[in-house]
Formats: sequence, structure tokens, C-alpha cells
Amino acid sequence: MKTTAKRGAAQASTVSYAALGLLAGVLLLGTGGVLWLTASGDGPSIGGAFTLENDAGQIVTARDFRGKYMLVYFGYTVCPDVCPTALNAMTAALQKLGPKARDLTPIFITVDPARDTPEVVRRYTAAFSPNLIGLTGTPAEIAKVAREYRVYYAKHVTGPGPDDYSMDHSSIIYLMGPDGRFIAPIPAEQSPAAMAADIERRLS
Repeated sequence: MKTTAKRGAAQASTVSYAALGLLAGVLLLGTGGVLWLTASGDGPSIGGAFTLENDAGQIVTARDFRGKYMLVYFGYTVCPDVCPTALNAMTAALQKLGPKARDLTPIFITVDPARDTPEVVRRYTAAFSPNLIGLTGTPAEIAKVAREYRVYYAKHVTGPGPDDYSMDHSSIIYLMGPDGRFIAPIPAEQSPAAMAADIERRLS
């Protein structure tokens, strides 16, 4: 009996540590942790094929963006602070890059497709820059592209109504190459000047 009890306690402890480890990993990603995002072959692959709808209601795929660098950010239009801060910084960073910004395509992908229709996304991105491309899609399409980019997002219910919720999500800007390959994470909390310098030194 004592041996069985000890074995059960040990198994419970193992499960608890595993759960804590998983929670810590999710929290790290959810708060914008980028330590595990690398451009080397040692880390997980980032990016890949996707089919989404742009803010004009047209179907686009990952291949439509080949030939230019991409700055990809995942968020949602009613995000209270993190998304606007990141997109403002990214827009200002591109302005600081001057002519070099012509080689970059800034992209916003919503993680809240239920509310973020093409029209909603179009109004939202236009508030930051006419060059910012907004993408949405079905829940399944958004889930797929989020998996491709290793993006964490989760619905957080705040009340009884259908729109009473927010979206927890990671806040990272992904710099992708003209061939569609992942180059580096660009921390979204940087100042525009630091972000511009970070991007510039990674352009070939």
C-alpha cells in the first residue's frame, strides 16, 4: 500500500511539473517571448503556405507575397493596446527606413475572424498606413496560418454577450524573406528607431 501510494504521488508530481512547464511555455509565448524563434535549422520552422482573404475581399496565398520581404503581425482590431502599439511602431519604423521600405510588405493577420471581416480589417489597417495589408479568413484558415507561424492565441470570455470577449495572443513581428523563409523575430515592443535598425541590418 505504501509503495502504491508513493508511486501515485510521484506520478501526480510528474504531471504537475509537466503542466507547469506547459503553462510557462504558453505564458512566455503569450507575452511575446521570442527566445525560441530562430532562423537556424535547430529551431522550429516558421511560416508556410496559407490561403486567406485580403481587406478587399480577394483570396490571396503566401505566393502572392513572393519577391519582397514581409513584416507579419498577428492581432485583432479591437485589441486595446498591444496591437496598436506594435503596428504604430512598425509603421514608423518603415518610414524611418526611407526608400528601403519599398522592399518590405507589412501585413496584419487577424486572430479574431468572427469579428474581423474584410471591411473591418480594411478600416483598421488604413488608420495606420495605406501600405499595411490586412488579412482575415475562416476560423480554420486562421488556425492553420497561426500554426505555420507558431502563433499563440486564445479567446478570453469577459461577459455573457456574443462579443464579450478579448483575444490573448503573442505579440511578435515576423521578418520573412523574399522567398517566404523566416529570417528573424522583430520584438514588437522596440522603439521605431530601434526597430528600423533591427530590420535594416537583416536585409541583404
